[in-house]
Order: sequence, then structure tokens, then C-alpha cells
Amino acid sequence: MSSKHPVIAVTGSSGAGTTTVKRAFENIFRREKITAAVIEGDSLHSLDRMAFRAAASEATKAGDSSFSHFGPKANHFDKIEAMFKAYGKTGMCKRRYYVHSEAEALEHNKHFGLTNLTPGVFTPWEDIESHSDLLFYEGLHGLVKDEAHGIDAGKYVDLAIGVVPVVNLEWIQKIHRDKAERGYSAEATVDTIMRRMPDYIKFITPQFTKTDINFQRVATVDTSNPFIARDIPTPDESFVVVRFREPRGVDFPYMLAMIPGSFMSRANTLVVPGGKMSHAMEVILAPVMHDMIENKKKK
Repeated sequence: MSSKHPVIAVTGSSGAGTTTVKRAFENIFRREKITAAVIEGDSLHSLDRMAFRAAASEATKAGDSSFSHFGPKANHFDKIEAMFKAYGKTGMCKRRYYVHSEAEALEHNKHFGLTNLTPGVFTPWEDIESHSDLLFYEGLHGLVKDEAHGIDAGKYVDLAIGVVPVVNLEWIQKIHRDKAERGYSAEATVDTIMRRMPDYIKFITPQFTKTDINFQRVATVDTSNPFIARDIPTPDESFVVVRFREPRGVDFPYMLAMIPGSFMSRANTLVVPGGKMSHAMEVILAPVMHDMIENKKKK
């Protein structure tokens, strides 16, 4: 880990709310005039869209029903670790992007002087911008550990943030998002959930025991059967449980005063109304970022 070149990792599964945390950090970066080199987790997949589909098909034919985006066969876990390590030492590393849409394809083609980038592929690798204040990763595997290959990316992370809804709520969100954005049937999404489960248990869930701060959204409505839920519980129909790995030095009275409706459930746990999640993240994370940058200046 490095106080001179800090690495921040926001980790959580798709649809978990990592984008909300990213926006909170962006607001803090803007106010504090912090220059962050941003790494998108999707860019560290090892297979593009077509290659993944082909590999998944081949795995199914071979009797492997657990091939998924969550596991080592579809990701560069080694490159995640190497990227964090390099940045911590030198303040520099390489990155690339995954092209999600036609709009992004146009943007990246212009940036790289290309014409062949399309949705579902990766851009070329390039050096990140020089003189950044910190590295900011947002994706699935910010704290990933793969003991079989001696990989532990979390060793090189200075601030680890987890974002994860309770599992039934996560499934509801995925089913509804896949239908709305990708046209998938509920049955197809359930098949994906089942296929991902071994890798989810082995590579995703363990990360949340290592986070410095964890945000978990919990619905206050019945989600006991996520596969028949007609809609996603709204923020006002939920609470966010915020767990601090090291509560010493955390100014809980200040947070309770600044976040209406919040309360303590344990000595290291703050509970906030779901509708206040974005506000709570900025209240909680801004002092942490301020201290991190002040420590960086002393080096």
C-alpha cells in the first residue's frame, strides 16, 4: 500500500450500487480538486463479448455449467493486482476500456485514432494520465484473491469500499435490469445467476470481509421470492447498513447529526435511510479523502 500514490477500490457486483459510490467520489474529487486516474473493472475481463459467448457455449458443451464473468477464466486477476502494485510504487500504470455502446465506440475511436472499435470489444492499452493524485477502481474484483494463482489484489489497496445489497434484492435488481436494458427473459437471467453462483461464492463474497467501509442496502418490503417480484424496492423502501472495519477515530456523532434518520445498530455500524444513501456516502467519505490527500502531501 502507498500513501504517496494511493489506490481506492470500490467493489461490488453489477447493479449493486457501485455507480452511486462512483458519483459520490466524483463530487468529492471535484470539490477537493483531486485528479483521479479511473479504472473500469469491465476493462479487466479477459474476453470480449463475442469471445465470452463462445467460451460459455464451449464450457456448457463440455459439461461446465459454472463458467462466468465472476471467475478467473474470464478475467485478468493478475493484471488487476499488477496495476495496483505498479501505481502504488510509481504513480503510473496502463489501462484500457471496454466499449459498452455505440456512443462510447465513437468516443474511443476518436481518442485512439481508430475506426474499428465497436460495442463489446476492448480499446488498446495506454498509459494513464501523469501526475494523478490517486488511482480509482470501480468494478467486480477490486479486492479479489485467487489462492490457486497466488493473487491478492487487496494487498495493494489503500481504501477499500464495498457496495452490496442483500442477495435477494441483488437478484431482483438484476432480473429487472436485464429485462429492461437487454431484453432478457426472467428465466434467462435466473440461468445466469445459477451459473455464476460458484464464482460468486468463491471470488465475490469474500471481498466484503476485507473492505474498510461496506454499504449494504436492505429492503423494508417483502423480497422473499425475488423471482416473482414485480418491481425493484425503491430507495425509500430500504435502509443502507454501513459497516466500518476500524471504528476507532470515526466521528459517529457528526455523521448522525448530518444524516437525518440515521442510527447506530452496533459499535461499528451506522444505518441510514435508503433515500439518503448518496448524501451519506459523501458525508462519510469526504473526511477520509481529505486525510488521504493530506498524508500524500507529507510524503
